[in-house]
Amino acid sequence: MSIDLNRIHHPEVKKAVTAWQNADKAAWYALFTTDAKLYDDGDPRDFKRFVEEACGHERFTSIDQVNAEGTRLEGAFHTEQWGDFRTYFQFHVGSEGRFDRLDIGQAGR
Repeated sequence: MSIDLNRIHHPEVKKAVTAWQNADKAAWYALFTTDAKLYDDGDPRDFKRFVEEACGHERFTSIDQVNAEGTRLEGAFHTEQWGDFRTYFQFHVGSEGRFDRLDIGQAGR
């Protein structure tokens, strides 16, 4: 399923979401620091394990909101394990210019 990525105006976030949607782990990892952190509904998770398990099996089915900085998006999300729900991805840009943290979770909680 294709989604409209034109709502995402931060170029690196757009690259990340494109990589995620296309299950392109190499392109995804290239945008993050080697020690990137992941928080799922505020709880720390293993970033690499999440990517290996979810990329290619989970995806946005719509992007409905993007914050002013373009680093937080919210929309409908599909997972093979949990079904469909609203979620957010919040990308944090580190000092190297790559993402050093990703916050994910259910939106509207």
